[in-house]
Amino acid sequence: MRTPIKTVALFGKYESPEVGAAVLHIASILRSRGLEVWIEQTTARSTGLGTDFFAASYEEIGAGAQLGIVLGGDGTMLNAARRLAPFDVPLVGINEGRLGFLTDIARPDAEFGLSAILDGRGTAETRFMLDVQVLRKQRPVFQAVALNDVVVNKGEIGRMIEFDVRIDGEFVYTQRSDGMIVSTPTGSTAYALSANGPILHPSVVGIALVPLCPHTLTARPITLPDSCTIDIVLLAPHDARVHFDGQEQFDACAGDCIRVKRSSHAVRLLHPPGYSYFAMLREKLHWSASPRYP
Repeated sequence: MRTPIKTVALFGKYESPEVGAAVLHIASILRSRGLEVWIEQTTARSTGLGTDFFAASYEEIGAGAQLGIVLGGDGTMLNAARRLAPFDVPLVGINEGRLGFLTDIARPDAEFGLSAILDGRGTAETRFMLDVQVLRKQRPVFQAVALNDVVVNKGEIGRMIEFDVRIDGEFVYTQRSDGMIVSTPTGSTAYALSANGPILHPSVVGIALVPLCPHTLTARPITLPDSCTIDIVLLAPHDARVHFDGQEQFDACAGDCIRVKRSSHAVRLLHPPGYSYFAMLREKLHWSASPRYP
């Protein structure tokens, strides 16, 4: 049974005062429907809206809101999704960024799209996430969750790194490269796409391994079942940097094991009527567009 929506939390593009007018516009629409509106604390501070609305922490939003509306780009959505992962708060995205694979409601369509969703005419979609641990001498020294991807790369050094890849404890190969992307279907249209990884439909329960500039032409992307546990073990003397959705990072040392598996947490995205994943790809990736000549 669907929980009635009484309180809605708004998230704006990170520390962007320019998004304040859009946040205020959406807040007015929600208040006109008799809903209580909260503003995420950082958004409230950067937009100056903290005096007119309750400035809520992520923990307060997770405990008390039935819907989150993200005004920004995919980065804003990724941050909100990770922070709210334990709370199962559904999210709606209004695109105030560039591509907007996750924030799929265009600004001119915001009022219509939100009204349809609040009236129960939207569609829900669940996207799985990744849990990652960095193990040092078999003991965890860092852990995080990611919606898009976990990236192990060479960091600031100007040379390749070397690492072993193991799947469910079985040795797969040793690779010399700039690193490795471990991607969900959600992240398959992000960094993994630029590294020639496969596009995975959101309903595919798979995890993509995409090498970054490997030192052999036979190192190809591979899609694994979502039940796998993936270990990337750094070989001496190579250190590496581990990135989570391109927003958090951890410096790993030679001998560390970066362990990635499907998370028990998931993100619920709400889309307006008529949403189509393939239509979104056509628009964002310019499929079927006529070639342009100089």
